[in-house]
Amino acid sequence: MISKVEARKAGICARRVLSPESRKRYSEEIVRRITESPIFCGAKNILIYAARKEEVDLSSILLLTESRSKIFFYPRVDGNDMLALAPDSPEAWSKGSFGIMEPDPSLSMQIAPEFLDLVICPCTAFDESCARSGMGGGYYDRFLPRCTNAAFIAVAFDCQKADHIICEDTDIYMDAVYTEKAVYPAKQ
Repeated sequence: MISKVEARKAGICARRVLSPESRKRYSEEIVRRITESPIFCGAKNILIYAARKEEVDLSSILLLTESRSKIFFYPRVDGNDMLALAPDSPEAWSKGSFGIMEPDPSLSMQIAPEFLDLVICPCTAFDESCARSGMGGGYYDRFLPRCTNAAFIAVAFDCQKADHIICEDTDIYMDAVYTEKAVYPAKQ
């Protein structure tokens, strides 16, 4: 059994091997799966993320859902905490502390975590039990317990699937993991 750090490294390496064209095509398939899912269709306040490097790119989700009454919030790192912000305009974006594009709090609407209906999490690796490994900062794992009314899904490329993710007490299991090949529902 490999450690969480080893699973994270293997998952990052696996997605880096994919060509930009494959990542784009796979991301579009993942977005299609998400937008057709009942969990997404029933959600109004959704936390998504701005992709960096080789992550699953969810940007096309906005185009596919323009006419639906959904509000998209994005994470912003604030010390050891994470905020959920909906940018008011294209000028509301700035590079955050990790080089990730984040909404500026002064130009964005903030939502309390308990009012989110769906949280879509990036991950570096996942397993069939819907355990995920992030980048190691723990921001999502500290934020998710406060999202008392939200469903949690992770997105990744299928090549990032690990045999087993070793979880700690503070790790949060996802309700499902969406990839370009499958939807891995949480095992009951």
